[in-house]
Amino acid sequence: MAHFEIKNLTFSYPTAKGKHSLEDVTLSIEKGEYVVLCGKSGSGKTTLLRHLKSVLAPHGKHSGEILFNDIPMDKVSQRDQSAKIGYVMQNPDDQIVTDKVWHELAFGLESLGTDQKTMRARVAEMACYFGIQDWFHRDVANLSGGQKQLLNLASIMAMQPEVLILDEPTSQLDPIAASDFLNTVRKINIELGTTVIITEHRMEDIFPYADRAIVMDSGRVIADDTPRNIGKLLYEQGNDMFAAMPTPVRVFYGAQGEGDCPLTVREGRNWLSKAFPEAPKVSTFPAEPLADEIENPALSMKELWFRYEKDSPDILRGVSAEVPAGSLYAIVGGNGAGKSTTLKAICGICKPYRGKVKVFGKRVEKYKSAELFKNCLSMLPQDPKSLFVKKTVREDLTEMCRNEQKIAEVAELCQVTALLDNHPYDLSGGEQQRAALAKVLLTEPKLLLLDEPTKGIDSFFKETFATILAQLKIQGITIVMVSHDVEFCAKYADMVSMFFDGQILTTDTPRRFFGSNSFYTTAANRMSRHVFQNAVTAENMIDLYKQNKEG
Repeated sequence: MAHFEIKNLTFSYPTAKGKHSLEDVTLSIEKGEYVVLCGKSGSGKTTLLRHLKSVLAPHGKHSGEILFNDIPMDKVSQRDQSAKIGYVMQNPDDQIVTDKVWHELAFGLESLGTDQKTMRARVAEMACYFGIQDWFHRDVANLSGGQKQLLNLASIMAMQPEVLILDEPTSQLDPIAASDFLNTVRKINIELGTTVIITEHRMEDIFPYADRAIVMDSGRVIADDTPRNIGKLLYEQGNDMFAAMPTPVRVFYGAQGEGDCPLTVREGRNWLSKAFPEAPKVSTFPAEPLADEIENPALSMKELWFRYEKDSPDILRGVSAEVPAGSLYAIVGGNGAGKSTTLKAICGICKPYRGKVKVFGKRVEKYKSAELFKNCLSMLPQDPKSLFVKKTVREDLTEMCRNEQKIAEVAELCQVTALLDNHPYDLSGGEQQRAALAKVLLTEPKLLLLDEPTKGIDSFFKETFATILAQLKIQGITIVMVSHDVEFCAKYADMVSMFFDGQILTTDTPRRFFGSNSFYTTAANRMSRHVFQNAVTAENMIDLYKQNKEG
């Protein structure tokens, strides 16, 4: 029996003016399946998932039918939906409702009226299963993004749901935490038989293990097949979504490889070993070292120390770095290491109790606020919704600039022209990110700080986003980016720094940085390092493969 039967579902938002966000969607999801839903930002993925739980269903005009266990969704009681359908949102802070970890674990069970004995047993079991017993009594506010998302998952699983729906759950997690989280989801599917429906832009860790992949475009389902077949189908169609496929798939088709297409890093490694039984003639991608000295840096940080409260531990513990003007400087590292706090220290939101921050050679505290944030420094925060204060995207952009032509140019650059009359909160996560970027760019900064800018953005727009950053660099704008997206940093950054334990440990060029790491690196490097050196992107691998095969 199917868990969900979706029949001819069509939906449009009130402000959409006849444009459908979902159009004639018909799907069946069987019990125990692991289904991955993929598509560009704004393709309708989140809108579809929200229809699978009445309390989250968006307001608007809809037609068609959704059955849950053969019962129409509007006939399934709220209690049954709460108990049987678990939903993990993109932003963990949107879902947490209590102050303590243990209380959050028990909250759903309390709401269902579960007796004390059962509740204690379930909470204890989940704390052990998810490995969170060490922070069982901590305040939720003191958890990192990864810990909060794990807590959300544990709180939902305490209610023993039949279905687990996850909407880009790893968008705010570092690569290692994301991999651990997705492995836990897979374990839940395999060991408990829980049906999993997940949307995710990070395909490497879920695509190989899914039973089915469903591809959406403009509110329609355009493909529904096994992951291995989907990769081939998208490649043959020349579909934009092929850019979102796992690295082994993109390398195989990009290099016109022979044999069966690999789906996992392990399969990709074996495929490369067969392709090169002997060491290839060209085995190393050139990797330039960093310059020894930086003259007139756009940003200079020296020995920054900071703590949020007088008696709390230091978050920043001697952060020092120099950023060349006109460069893209990326900071990577685990959740809770202090990366976002560093950006806040640069723009004066967090004031270090020791150390200096200089922007274009001048101490930050010497700038007047109006002088610092107009045509000088601007920051895109981790949560783009914090920038939206108006009823439409157009009004939000007009707040920053009255020049209609300039607004139109930036809107087109960030691909939000079609969204200008929408309410910012009606946009998908990726669309909100693009609209927030447009708002920030209208301040015309010379130093741009980006906190997780590729979060929620599909692979197709990442290419456009990289083009935007390249254009900004040509204009002389310096970009400092905190990111968990190691693939993006490897491909587009000029310098990469590793942040750990409140300080910057090492800085190097992307190929040297990711080429020397074992875990904090790209799928391309993990797949190819036994054959190639410094091949840290799919493009690097394709280039070396072709050089050797054609040569």
